[in-house]
Amino acid sequence: MELEEQLVKRSLQGDTIAFEQLVIQYQNKIYALSYRYMGNEEDAYDMTQEAFLKAYRSLRTFKGDSSFGTWMYRVATNVCLDELRRRKRRIMPLSLDEPVATTDGDELAKELPDTSLTPDIIYEQKEFSEYIQSLLNEMKADHKSVIVLRDIMELSYEEMAEVLNCSLGTVKSRLSRARNTLRKKLEDRELLP
Repeated sequence: MELEEQLVKRSLQGDTIAFEQLVIQYQNKIYALSYRYMGNEEDAYDMTQEAFLKAYRSLRTFKGDSSFGTWMYRVATNVCLDELRRRKRRIMPLSLDEPVATTDGDELAKELPDTSLTPDIIYEQKEFSEYIQSLLNEMKADHKSVIVLRDIMELSYEEMAEVLNCSLGTVKSRLSRARNTLRKKLEDRELLP
């Protein structure tokens, strides 16, 4: 695969195949980021697509001061946060456990169980995962952002500062406060020692 810089240069010259290669390179990471913000697969796919569309339309604003990946994380984060703010204005209940309808009228669960695990362990893992997602959904947007970017997407502090457009100190203090909030809630529910 070509170097990222060359793909960006070719994309800026209108080469859609070069941009497609960038999409392929980052689509799983952007989807994972979007999933953590949105909390479900369908919205994560929509936000991933929207992020790449927005990136393509505003590619000329990419100055190359950071990596394309860092810039793409920022675009995706902004797309997700904008959508969450828009939804907050019109609150609509949504179940994360709704089954998926098939073409023959049957329904399938969204997740297939790992057969190597016992039902008790599967249940506990699912319950814990859902609880963590619900805690993330309750957090302030800036706290949710730092948790997702650092602990889930594993970005460096410097990359986080670029994505969030704030200072390194701000990133570290937000992350500390966000982790303390999560830790307190997990301790209250006796999920941490």
